[in-house]
Amino acid sequence: MRVQRLVMPDESGSWTVLDDRGEVIAPVEAFLAHLQALNRSPETVRTYATSLKLWWEFLGGVGCGYDAATVDHVARFVAWLRAPAENVTVLEGGSARCSPATVNRHLAALFSFYDYQARNGVPLAQQLVAWRRSNRGGFRPFLHHATGGRAVAARPLRVRQPGRVPRTLTDEQLLAIVEACEHLRDRFLVFLLAETGMRVGQALGLRHADFVSHRRELHIVPRADNANGARAKTLAPATIPVSAGIVRLYTAYMFEEYGDCESDYVFVNLFAEPHGAPLRYQAVHKLVYRLRARSGIDFTLHMLRHTRATSLLRGGVDIEVVARLLGHRSSTTTSQTYAHLGTGDLRAQLIRSGAWSGGEQR
Repeated sequence: MRVQRLVMPDESGSWTVLDDRGEVIAPVEAFLAHLQALNRSPETVRTYATSLKLWWEFLGGVGCGYDAATVDHVARFVAWLRAPAENVTVLEGGSARCSPATVNRHLAALFSFYDYQARNGVPLAQQLVAWRRSNRGGFRPFLHHATGGRAVAARPLRVRQPGRVPRTLTDEQLLAIVEACEHLRDRFLVFLLAETGMRVGQALGLRHADFVSHRRELHIVPRADNANGARAKTLAPATIPVSAGIVRLYTAYMFEEYGDCESDYVFVNLFAEPHGAPLRYQAVHKLVYRLRARSGIDFTLHMLRHTRATSLLRGGVDIEVVARLLGHRSSTTTSQTYAHLGTGDLRAQLIRSGAWSGGEQR
């Protein structure tokens, strides 16, 4: 079995799963086509395809069809994902083949697939949907009054995973990465991501009309028709402030490198073919590899986002403001992701807020 990349009639990319004979697995293909119709990003479709390929491999090993599987098979699938080899059980604290976070990601794809299949009367789908909507305790859940007693969707099975601290960069490391950039375009991209905390897909989808220099504003607009496949990962447009330094970099980039290039996109191919085409994810990944080699720093562009959020919170910026800058729908997401701030950070915030005074500060 393998996950196979596809090129759609409109030249956009997608993914499917092929069986051992190289044939498309119809139920998986129908679900992935459903995701495509919902305008999910190609990377999301690829992730779901990978998870379902593993599910089909597991079912093949136990001799069970996807429409005859039971909840017990889901539990055994979790053990199969974690076992490093056949007939091996992972004990608490042991080394598993898949981390808890990876297992939960595969389960999320599996539950989404069976939510879709529930409409077709698949038994496991109906069991999972019922399981998701059952209240296992005798007490009334939080916000019971707000939901009128209606069931609220919840993950039916989840592997406990330890909290992960987002990796961040120091000021010295950021400077080294910027200095490793050969071109002004690349330096502008790194600076933009580091200052705003934008996702790389949001940056690659930027049009010149989105950059309002005289107001020092940047518009993040979700578009499904980006020629480079860039995705903003947000449903609603947003406007964020940028500094005068970012405006100066943008202006210098336009005059010194962009020149007469005719494109609506801010980030384009200037030093490789096809010249003038919007920059793609693959080109940015190659840039990161080059910057790692030159700077000696192992980093990802998403670490720039984590670094910015952590810096703002440590500087005393309200979490609601940080959530809006990052494009989070709720500040709860922000607080859960960046709950790694240490005791020193908490102490500094208490002092700034005036909660501590006099001898308590020492």
